[in-house]
Amino acid sequence: MTVSQLTLLRRHLDYLQQASPYYRELFRQHNFSPADLISLQDLSQLPLTGKGDLAKYNRNFLAVAEGQVVDICQTSGTTGEPVTLWQTESDLQRLSRNEQLALVAAGITRSDRVLIGAALDRVFIAGLAYFLGLRRIGATTIRAGSGQPALVAELICRQRPNVLVGVPSLLLMVARHLQQSGEAPEKLGIDKLICIGEPIRNEDLTTSLLGQALQESWAAQLFGTYASTEIATAFTDCPMGCGGHLLPELAVAEIIDDQGNPVGSGVAGEVVVTPLGVEGTPLLRYRTGDIAQLHLDPCDCGRQTPRLGPILGRRAQMLKCRGTTLFPAAISRALEGISAVRGHYLEVSSAFDLSDQLKLVVGCADPSLSSITVSELIVAKTRVKPEVVLVTPEEIRKKTIRPELRKPITFFDYRKSNQEPGQNEYE
Repeated sequence: MTVSQLTLLRRHLDYLQQASPYYRELFRQHNFSPADLISLQDLSQLPLTGKGDLAKYNRNFLAVAEGQVVDICQTSGTTGEPVTLWQTESDLQRLSRNEQLALVAAGITRSDRVLIGAALDRVFIAGLAYFLGLRRIGATTIRAGSGQPALVAELICRQRPNVLVGVPSLLLMVARHLQQSGEAPEKLGIDKLICIGEPIRNEDLTTSLLGQALQESWAAQLFGTYASTEIATAFTDCPMGCGGHLLPELAVAEIIDDQGNPVGSGVAGEVVVTPLGVEGTPLLRYRTGDIAQLHLDPCDCGRQTPRLGPILGRRAQMLKCRGTTLFPAAISRALEGISAVRGHYLEVSSAFDLSDQLKLVVGCADPSLSSITVSELIVAKTRVKPEVVLVTPEEIRKKTIRPELRKPITFFDYRKSNQEPGQNEYE
């Protein structure tokens, strides 16, 4: 942690003390003063903030007068009730700078034509963030939104962007739609894919099967990125593809274990972020619920900042099956190796506390593919054998795609302790 970042963090804590009703009371309860913070290690002694806190005490997180709010955004509600976050003009400027820094690190310049495959409406932050950042860079933007693949494909052919920003599974569907229409995606001049909301790398930072399929379809360079509505900060790959770089002037990142203790470099745990410089809805040690690793060794690009590895899963979605622990993402990665698969979702229930029952519903475009073949592949990759049901791709779309959400819901949790289906967004 640099001296400048420590100064920014202290300034952030002072602001929480003065302006945030929620944190002022929290500091009082814990007998904490911002002056007590001497180092990064001291930060780990402060309480964590969870999405449940944001939902339960939402208005108490508003740290400015109503008249200073210029934009209201809201989480999608895929992991519970939607949560409102308020943004001032300064927050929008910060959001713009965040994306400018992240996208410039990925090689985006004012000469690029960038199609944004993320929603700018429905009070989501993702499309707004990318638009503001690209506007600050001076690049040409094509605001396609996260709609139907056919619409995105039409805009690509008509407006000829050279960069696509979108959820990897959507970008792959767009490529397949183009191929079915007689177009060759790899010949359309796309040289960069900025992949949001879904990982395109394995735990060891190698390109996943999904990432490989995207590269083969578009003949483009891949960049992974991670963010969320609450943290309003992006971790984006540089051209080396070794994880998303932290922007130290905009956030402090931690990785914690199940007991809330910090873990070492390269050890998987829950991502906790303190976004710096936020006015409207400032947060402290926000638990994202996502599991990943933080890499502290220098990157080959020359930058010394910590890098966040791919999201391995969500803490609340961890599965326990006959002695094996895994995340739904592991099953998704296994399915990426079957070309006939056109979407899927996982239903989880539990008859016993220590063992979950898994039902994997797979969209199939090839009548020769059998549920036994899919099941055997899952076992080989994960050591877990779910019940596999094959249905039409259309049935998958009806179940997983909701017009009010920007990403498909592929996990349905019917365990007694966790009734909400889950997926993260801006992100």
